[in-house]
Amino acid sequence: MTSASTDAPTRRVSAAGAEFVYRDIGSGDLPPLVGLTHLGVNLDSWDPEVVDPLVEERRVILLGYRGVGGSTGRVRESFDDAADDVIAVIRALGLERVDLLGLSMGGMVAQAVLERAPELVDRVILAGTGPEGGPRLTALTGVMVRSILRGVVTATDPTALLFFTRTAGGRRAAEEYAARLKRRRSDRDAAVTPGVFRAQLRAVAQWGRRTAPSGRFSAPGLILHGDSDRMVPLANVAVLRARFDDAQTRIFPDSGHGVVPQNRRAVTEAARLFLRR
Repeated sequence: MTSASTDAPTRRVSAAGAEFVYRDIGSGDLPPLVGLTHLGVNLDSWDPEVVDPLVEERRVILLGYRGVGGSTGRVRESFDDAADDVIAVIRALGLERVDLLGLSMGGMVAQAVLERAPELVDRVILAGTGPEGGPRLTALTGVMVRSILRGVVTATDPTALLFFTRTAGGRRAAEEYAARLKRRRSDRDAAVTPGVFRAQLRAVAQWGRRTAPSGRFSAPGLILHGDSDRMVPLANVAVLRARFDDAQTRIFPDSGHGVVPQNRRAVTEAARLFLRR
């Protein structure tokens, strides 16, 4: 099965002394939606059944991080530096205003973009993420390590353990998500190396250790979270919401860290309504 997102070519752009891979899909008069993905994955982790409904209404640009997948350079170990890369790529692509969609770690990078270049961002969607100094973000590494070890012992994909609940619905959602990621057959992004995980986990830990900032985001926000997220606990939502002058929140039941793929239809509907202005 092919679609707009699975058929989109992987492109490259030079910015900030590196080459970044990206996929540019769709068109429209509204500001492009720039997607920033989660920790330890490449562009192929984007769920086609999330991206394709968004592409029906607007241009979507999925960005790779420095040193991850086919992008060159050394992996960033702080989200401020990663945000500077995102800002540089947005400008290198000739974009004046964008909307942002950040998943987990990508949501942390998106917040850093809002802090450093608020003039670039119209609206932001943050899914399964937390603010600087958010509750128990420093424990994320331990959660990941334990789940990976459990996956080895039980011969279970660690993504299923980390991202989805262990209910029947969660197990089914994990299997369906894994199958959807196999739809892209050609021009796939380069594999992610173990060093990427280590560097990005250090960045998350640094983010979690920070003192919560006093400034607020003026861009409207949509915050999406699973009620059973083990990686970024639900308590982060209230703290994150308080950083916005104007934000909507939506909590999904029986959902873990993979709140977006597990609730793809409801999420894309909410995102489209929010981005229509």
